[in-house]
Amino acid sequence: MVQGIIGRKIGMTQLFRDSGEVVVTAIEAGPCFVTQVKTEAKDGYNAVQLGFGETRGLNSPRRGHLKGVGQLGHLREVAAEDVESVEVGQKFDVDIFESGDLVHVTGISKGKGFAGVVKRHHFAGGPKTHGQSDRHRAPGSIGAGTDPGRVWKGTRMAGHMGSARVTARNLRVIDVDLSRHLLLVEGAVPGSNKGLLLINKAR
Repeated sequence: MVQGIIGRKIGMTQLFRDSGEVVVTAIEAGPCFVTQVKTEAKDGYNAVQLGFGETRGLNSPRRGHLKGVGQLGHLREVAAEDVESVEVGQKFDVDIFESGDLVHVTGISKGKGFAGVVKRHHFAGGPKTHGQSDRHRAPGSIGAGTDPGRVWKGTRMAGHMGSARVTARNLRVIDVDLSRHLLLVEGAVPGSNKGLLLINKAR
């Protein structure tokens, strides 16, 4: 049995339960097909490569790799408990999860372009009085003097914000709808609507 599945974010909604409302994210998860089985003996580790989403215009190497499985647009590796029982072409769907399970959801966060330090790192900015005219949202000093005489690697500055791989951890599965390949998880997940997601069981 695989420990994860590929899906696509549909959007956020509300479910009203006896205890009150619950804000959930709807994810279209699966069906996914096994495109490759990796073993300790051959590849040095155990994993299963899954394919998701039909596409067209695959190049020749990708068509050869997916021969007999279909023209799948997205490939991702997931862990598996027993790779010996998994075969190429095998189908996995959203029913690998149950209501109450905890999952890690990985996606690409929304890109926000070039951002300053106040927006990107929540800096306080400079003083608003005493002659300061143009330093309200500036980062201030970024280094020391003679020692070390340089700017430390990793110093928080303005730059490209978002559009990075993000994992939301330990989200609870609220409901599973196999007929519509639908997974409802409590809370928010990374990325925009229709963005690709990788959903793994929390270990």
